[in-house]
Amino acid sequence: MAVKIQIPTPLRPHAGNLASIEVSANTVGEALGELCKLHPAMEQRLFDNGQLRRFVNIFINDEDMRYLENLATPVKDGDEVAIIPAVAGG
Repeated sequence: MAVKIQIPTPLRPHAGNLASIEVSANTVGEALGELCKLHPAMEQRLFDNGQLRRFVNIFINDEDMRYLENLATPVKDGDEVAIIPAVAGG
């Protein structure tokens, strides 16, 4: 199934300067895995020892995956997965 992943501006240099990419996947985890296969530099930006980094938020069609099934959240053809890095300041 074709899932569109939205890549935020700070991560685009690690993903071929793409704003988005379509991958085939059945879950959010598979979609991110495909992104990392295509652009290996993304893996260290998104994951730490196989776990999604704490400052990386993932939304599926505007819903936070943490309130769904996390990386096991199913995705279907046409879904949009947005990578949103947390921002801190003060």
